[in-house]
Amino acid sequence: MQQRCYISAVTSLPGTELLGTRLRHLLDLLDEGVSAFYADRDVPGMRPRFNPVIRVLVADGPCAISDIAQAIGVTHSAASQTVAQMAKEGLLVREPGEDARQRIVRLTPKAEQLLPVLDAEWAATNAAASEFEAELSVPLSRVIDEAIIALRRRSMPDRIADAARENS
Repeated sequence: MQQRCYISAVTSLPGTELLGTRLRHLLDLLDEGVSAFYADRDVPGMRPRFNPVIRVLVADGPCAISDIAQAIGVTHSAASQTVAQMAKEGLLVREPGEDARQRIVRLTPKAEQLLPVLDAEWAATNAAASEFEAELSVPLSRVIDEAIIALRRRSMPDRIADAARENS
């Protein structure tokens, strides 16, 4: 007997059900446009998450992964993973810093050659994001900022643990 998948049940859920899944889907939809821009301009290996790192390195020059993480508002682990992917694509190199644990990251000539395309994508994406947010009842960027602040105040693991205790 074939199992049926009830997509409508998932997509019609109100409120917070499947919040993480819906957020990942939203991010996929947003990244899809940026990825298409790169593909249309024959920029193989470029991913949307690379551009903020490149922008930091253009603005500040070579810097530590921890500084990149802080500048773009992600964890050190997330920045480190992105830097490793970018190094595989030949967009940057990692060199030892003053501290043996620290890695200094700098752009390669390949990445520097892509800057005109990346600047065009950045401008177009910002314009498209402004248009997109104008269609919403509340700017998505504001909601995201508020969510990050709330989760820094009280983490999701703490919230889940409290809810689990209340429900048991």
